Formats: sequence, structure tokens, C-alpha cells
Amino acid sequence: MIWSILLVALSVVIAYLYNRLVRARNRARGAWSDIDVQLQRRHDLIPLLVKAVEQYADYERATIEAVTALRAEAMNAGTVAARGQAEEGLSNGLVRLLAIAEQYPDLKANENFLGLQEELVETENYLQFARRYYNGSVRELNTYIETVPDNFIAQFFKFEIREYFQASSDKVSAVPRIDLGDVE
Repeated sequence: MIWSILLVALSVVIAYLYNRLVRARNRARGAWSDIDVQLQRRHDLIPLLVKAVEQYADYERATIEAVTALRAEAMNAGTVAARGQAEEGLSNGLVRLLAIAEQYPDLKANENFLGLQEELVETENYLQFARRYYNGSVRELNTYIETVPDNFIAQFFKFEIREYFQASSDKVSAVPRIDLGDVE
């Protein structure tokens, strides 16, 4: 009778720990999906922004081509770490592209460009929030996987450590606000 009770208790503990790991893994997957949505939104805005800048800054071809190449690289990155590094490079390219606007008063006053810039800033803010949520979810999952008693269940059911999605710092993740002055 005691063995039966111990076996049932052990089964309940194993089920609880397994379900906790599954919830943490699913939360991390869902959080990655949120990042992916924001990255796709960002990638969709870049060609529109490039087109707006091209109309005013035709001789800034090198910067425009670099941003286009960085976008393609970021979209094709395979691992979370590679994607994070590619997105960081893309953020730096966007900073250079937006800095071009400072040199062109007509571009700074263009409503389409202003709208695109606002959308990009909003997307970067959402992306920063999604990145923090994802990294928190991954930290929780990885902690479960690496600590007793969860690590026994994680190892048996082949749960894997997930990579963080990080930029070097929060300032890299945020597209700077360019002072456009009073354009009306």
C-alpha cells in the first residue's frame, strides 16, 4: 500500500514538473512569435523608408544599398543569436539612413517620411518590449531546465536550453528620434 502511495505521489510530482516545463517552453515559443511579428513589421517598413529617402537623397546610394543588404541578411538569419546580431546591424543601418533626413529639409517635411518614421519608432518600441518578454520567458525556462528537480525531467524528456535574443544594449534597439523641428 505504501509503495502504491509513493508511486502515485511520484507520478503526480513528475506530471507537475513536466507540465511546468511545457508551459515555460510554450511561453518562450509564444514570446518568440511576438518578436517575429515585430521584426516582420520592421522589415516591411524598411523598403518604404528607403524609397522615401531615395527620392530626396539620390547620391546617398551606399547607405541605401547597405540598409537593403542588412535587411536581407536579417530576414535570412537562422539561429536566434545570428538573428539578434543581424538585427543589431540593421538597427545601426537605420540610424545612418534616418540621419540622412537631417541633411534634406524637404525630406524632413515629407508627410510620408514622417509617418514611416513614426511607425518605425513605434515598431522599435514594441520590439524592445517583445525582446524583454522573450528573454524573461527564456530565462525562466532555462532556469527550470538547469535546476533540481526539474532538470531530471527536462533531461529525460529532452527539453533544450534556448538562446536569448539580445541587442548589445537597449540604446541599440531603439531607433533614435530625429529632431525635425516645427514642420507644418
